[in-house]
Amino acid sequence: MTQDLAVDTNLSHYRIVSKIGAGGMGEVYLAEDTKLDRKVALKILPAEVAADQTRMRRFVQEAKAASALNHPNIITIHEIEQIDSLNFIATEFIDGETLRLRIRAGMKLDEILEVAIQTASALGAAHAAGIIHRDIKPENIMVRRDGYVKVLDFGLAKLSEPEATLTGSDPEAATRALVNTDAGTVMGTAAYMSPEQAKGAHMDARTDLWSLGAVLYEMVTGRVPFIGETANETISLILQREPAPLTRYAHEVPAELERIVNKALTKDTEERYQSAKDLLIDLRNFKRKLEVDAEIDRTVSPELRTASSTKSGKDPGTPATAADVSAVATANVIPSASSAEFIFSGIKQHKLLALAAVLVLVLGTVALTTYMRGRNTDVAIDSIAVLPFENRSADSETEYLSDGLAESLIYRLSQLPNLRVAPTSVVFRYKGKQVDSAKAGNELGVSAVLLGRIIQRGDNLTISAELVDVRNNKLLWGEQYDRKMSDLLATQREIAREIVENLKLKVSGEEKGLAKRYTESNEAYQLYLRGRFYWNKRNEDAMRKSLEYFQQAIDKDPNFALAYSGMADAYILLGAADASGGMSADEALPKAKAAALKAQEIDESLAEAHVSLAHVKYYYERDWEPAEREYRRAIELNPNYSIAPQWYAIFLMSAGRFDEALVQAKRAQELDPLSLPINMTLGWVLLNARQYDQSAEQLNKTLEMDPGFMLAHHRLGMVYEQQGKYDKAIEEFKQVVNLSIGKPMGIASLAHAYALAGKRAEAEKGIAELKGLSEKRFVSEASIAMIYVALRDKEQAFAWLEKADKRRDALLARLKVDPRFDDLRSDPRFQDLVKRVGIP
Repeated sequence: MTQDLAVDTNLSHYRIVSKIGAGGMGEVYLAEDTKLDRKVALKILPAEVAADQTRMRRFVQEAKAASALNHPNIITIHEIEQIDSLNFIATEFIDGETLRLRIRAGMKLDEILEVAIQTASALGAAHAAGIIHRDIKPENIMVRRDGYVKVLDFGLAKLSEPEATLTGSDPEAATRALVNTDAGTVMGTAAYMSPEQAKGAHMDARTDLWSLGAVLYEMVTGRVPFIGETANETISLILQREPAPLTRYAHEVPAELERIVNKALTKDTEERYQSAKDLLIDLRNFKRKLEVDAEIDRTVSPELRTASSTKSGKDPGTPATAADVSAVATANVIPSASSAEFIFSGIKQHKLLALAAVLVLVLGTVALTTYMRGRNTDVAIDSIAVLPFENRSADSETEYLSDGLAESLIYRLSQLPNLRVAPTSVVFRYKGKQVDSAKAGNELGVSAVLLGRIIQRGDNLTISAELVDVRNNKLLWGEQYDRKMSDLLATQREIAREIVENLKLKVSGEEKGLAKRYTESNEAYQLYLRGRFYWNKRNEDAMRKSLEYFQQAIDKDPNFALAYSGMADAYILLGAADASGGMSADEALPKAKAAALKAQEIDESLAEAHVSLAHVKYYYERDWEPAEREYRRAIELNPNYSIAPQWYAIFLMSAGRFDEALVQAKRAQELDPLSLPINMTLGWVLLNARQYDQSAEQLNKTLEMDPGFMLAHHRLGMVYEQQGKYDKAIEEFKQVVNLSIGKPMGIASLAHAYALAGKRAEAEKGIAELKGLSEKRFVSEASIAMIYVALRDKEQAFAWLEKADKRRDALLARLKVDPRFDDLRSDPRFQDLVKRVGIP
């Protein structure tokens, strides 16, 4: 056994904070990583495990494979280390509780499904990498405070020793791990073992799915499907018995949930779920169905609810279920309930005849359904790509109309919960090209493609659009609209509404995403489209031009919330030194805040406004908790707005919460996979998390999409600096200087790389150039401070950091994580500055 470690004991760069627990794997401690200033969990391996070379070799091999798994629902293994005689594993620290505690407290159905979905997703990633967990149980599943699930101990179950005895006197006996040291022996935890695992037979990924089925059974009923007084008895029950129905221990269990659990717990591996993906699909579909049913309950009329309650014997105040609604709806076409009574009484008298009649009825129904399905080829569309509208106007200045109309339709359609819409960055690669709709649809993986053309002649506007089902290259709908420019808004809404109808979508409520009127002024709307057109170019001159158009839109309609939000976003980028902005933070960000607050005042439900305000609070006001609430509110209002998780990831990264930041960055990437800023952000998070190889890989992928994307060159240069590849870093920063046309960010970054490379004269020349520029325009004082850090001149570095603090330089928001400040971290002045910036 391992002796307990005292508080403040140091193991390498880890300082023991407290003991978390102990078990067959040894002691687990909460510790502080003094290098990266983060909490970690240390698992100290028992001496007998460490002494067995064969088991240690197997463990290290499997732990290496597990550490390569990059998935938000799998615990991150930081390193395996040996200090003197102590062997330990450092993993991320999870602030939450085990699923065991959640089960004991009782779980709601939506919570159960969410845990099962996230766990299945983690298993799918592990299985794809060739790793089988083999010990899925509630103790190895943790639920963080924010609801994220983390699956623990990939590859660690092999290390657990069997208990000497497992008797009825130990209530936890059946949930203790058993050993697997040689092929053919039993490994795992008795109550969650698959039949093949219990027999010591060959196992594949399907064994984990059986175990997850057992966990799902326990979440629903509060008990495992098989439990004996000893582990051997439990294994015998698993091999010989079928699990009791869920309904025996839980009330009102949906039939679909019963089917899913039964399929997962099937003893025959060929009849069981064949992959985690298959199980995941069923769980997600079931969850969606419940959400639809809940929406029906919410929107059903009071009269219908009352009638349903009366017929079902429910209290009238109880919400109607989908089944209740169906029963009332069909009540008027079914002659009498007495026919059912007659059938049941007849069954009692003539069992064989009744069974035969029922069988004929069932077979006939199946045959009819199959026939009707075979005839029905008009399947509803579930995904769409709105391709860039072709601008056939003679004036290239009207380009904003074609781009803006497509973007607006994408935005409105993305509000629909059951429709996947290809994001702007994905579809705009087709801009200016001759497009074959079927080919484009197949490349984008969607069911339908919307093509359009737009022609403006003076005040006359012609918009033509056609919707193509790319699965069979069939034109679903086409229309031409001859309107005045003053009718642009109404025309856009008309097109969106007709598309939905032709997609055969059922939109609940008032079709919020489609019917919402952001402004009644067509002129204001056109100006807003122009503003977004220039804002998306992401360079300083274009952003300043976007400000002009947003202001003109506001002048036309002072209650146009989207225009205020656009203005806030433009000021935020102009005030961000690491985005090559041209304004100081103390000039730009108060203006951004005013615009964001005005947008919220006009329309509190506008996700864009909440994201803008969150970034202001984080960057400028240093008010971290309210900022996080704003990010979360934006994601809640519009889960499909990709900028929300992207900017939230930057916030989480700055706070040192890298695991959460990666989750949000990847979510943004899922929503907009070809967005250059989003792909860059993922690489940036990996950089600050000190995962340099992965960061370089991601940033190079971003540059493959667009070799001229300046910010990706900048972040890649930072990676090369940390890897000691100074020549490569210098080349990247020279690209930044050229692409930004001599803007301060490129000059500062290049000077920093020169300093690290020992080229002091070139670095000092860069500092002089920045000081000269500062007399004409804004130059980030923090960026100059970083050059002095690289030159080992701490006094000058702190002098410039103090100047940056007074100007509320946005770069200081990342003091805690930016590796370029690492040489200052041990200085008390640096710790004081971090506190003043207010980083949690």
